[in-house]
Parts: sequence; structure tokens; C-alpha cells
Amino acid sequence: MIDVALLAGRIVLVALIYLFLLFAIKTGVGLVRSTAKTKKGALTIVVTQGPTSLLGTSMPLTSALVIGRAEGSDLFISDPLVSSKHARITPVPTGAILEDLGSTNGTLLNGRKVTIPTALAIGDQITVGNVVFEVGQR
Repeated sequence: MIDVALLAGRIVLVALIYLFLLFAIKTGVGLVRSTAKTKKGALTIVVTQGPTSLLGTSMPLTSALVIGRAEGSDLFISDPLVSSKHARITPVPTGAILEDLGSTNGTLLNGRKVTIPTALAIGDQITVGNVVFEVGQR
């Protein structure tokens, strides 16, 4: 009787292992597919107004982008109206989120001050100091 119980236990254990592997592979494939979709239609930001050295600069939003006057910023802007860490744009599966990081002069989205994290759409204009970015798609 003990041998039958051990055999049944082994069968259940093997079945559970196969189920775990099946779900792990299914999840992995789903993550790869969603990453491919996101990268294909990834958002970009393009400098449309500001210093000539930045005009036309296009940056794909593949990871969080900190905009500021600090040397360690992902996008360095040497403008006295820009705080050291002014704003952050974070890509999410549905697009991107803009948040002001407590800047002195504020961050504008389509001419309105951003006070809470706000979703971005293609064509939106972000103003940081004297620099204006437009959200696009590649």
C-alpha cells in the first residue's frame, strides 16, 4: 500500500513540475511579445524649441528619462529655469507618464502645469524651462 501512495505522490509531483514549466514558458513568451510590440511603436520625444544645440534631438523612451540641470541627468539642459532634477518621463505599456520632480518653475504639458503624474499622448508638448519637447512615435 505504501508503494502505491509513493507512486501516486511521484506522479502528482511530476505533473506539478510540468504545469509550473508550462506557465513559466507561457509567461516568458508573453513578456517577449509585449516587449517587441512596445519597442516597435515606442514613443519618442523630440526637442522642438530651445537651444540650437538641442533642436531636433530625438530620444526613444525605452527607459525612464530624467530631465534636469544636474550633470547626472539623462537629458542635461543648461538653463537657469530648469531645476537640477526637473521632470521624469517613464515608459509604461500603454505609453508614457510625465511627472514633475518638485521643480521650482514647474513642468508644463500642453501649456498646463503638471501637478500629478500624467499620461502622455502622441503630439503632446512638454515645456521644461525654455525647452519644448513633442511626443512622437517611431
